[in-house]
Amino acid sequence: MLLVTGSTSTLSTLLSAELAEVECRFAAELLSDLSSVNSLVTHVQRYHGKMLRPVLVLASGLATSASPPALTEAHRILATVVEMVHMATLVHDDVLDEAEVRRGGATLNQLRGNEAAVMLGDYLISHAYHLCSSLGDATLSQLIARTTNTVCEGELLQLANRDNWALDEPTYFEMIRRKTASLCGVCCRLGARLHGAAPAVEQALYVYGEKLGLAFQIVDDLLDILGQESTVGKTLRRDLQKGKLTLPFIHALSHASPAQHRQLLDYLQFASDDSSPTHSSRLRTGIETLLDSAGSIAHARAWAHRLVEQAKDSLSILPLGPARDLLLEMADAVLTRPS
Repeated sequence: MLLVTGSTSTLSTLLSAELAEVECRFAAELLSDLSSVNSLVTHVQRYHGKMLRPVLVLASGLATSASPPALTEAHRILATVVEMVHMATLVHDDVLDEAEVRRGGATLNQLRGNEAAVMLGDYLISHAYHLCSSLGDATLSQLIARTTNTVCEGELLQLANRDNWALDEPTYFEMIRRKTASLCGVCCRLGARLHGAAPAVEQALYVYGEKLGLAFQIVDDLLDILGQESTVGKTLRRDLQKGKLTLPFIHALSHASPAQHRQLLDYLQFASDDSSPTHSSRLRTGIETLLDSAGSIAHARAWAHRLVEQAKDSLSILPLGPARDLLLEMADAVLTRPS
């Protein structure tokens, strides 16, 4: 996720060391006296990936600390907490989507079944709040809890709109704001709050995280359509099979010609029943061609670029320096990520 230049390489090295510390705390907090539980936790630790949300906590902390930039114990704990919350959503998402691959390997539900996956997701959530309570600041726990509620609301809104071929863009953006962007925003808010940043700075960083999260989700939706599973590292095109419209499809259904509209509806209806690899390949090619000709892929990419620019604009409140540069580079990296 991080692009390193001369001005940010020192901070990137510091962040790498801090993220290694977060991984250690993650493992220590989840350690059980039951080997069966530890086996599940060991498997889910493969899901760490880019650790975007912990990075947002830590990078926002660096951007609002005194010189030289430094992080507190509370930053490390909250970075671990948000990673646990995010991991729980991934495990539960794989159950909902019947996904088979995550980070290039089998999902937990594929290996151990839905029951074990659901319970491990709950285990991650409960430990997140247990760890957060160790800070002794109820306002931090309340902020994490309120955001987790918002994430669940976003997922429920998406479930309520399955097979809704009339879904509009405002509803889509509200959906992804809740289920993805709200957690990214609060990560940045927490990083700033722990250094006692002014309310205006805290809010600006929340906006940065939220806009970055929205762009991240749109790019993720594009990868689900255009990406290759071997590169992206997870089961793709489940959104289509589950009747969950994303931005390119919403745009195409609203702007395509009548003939394209009918063809796209046929594709959407057929996708959920398609199990043949040959048909899947033909279906994918047909969908990509239609979305491209309707300008829907370009529309989604334009939205992602617009949101990244808005995220970067919100950082104008921060002083010039490597920490701000790092946040700017992180925003730009969202647009070019291969997975």
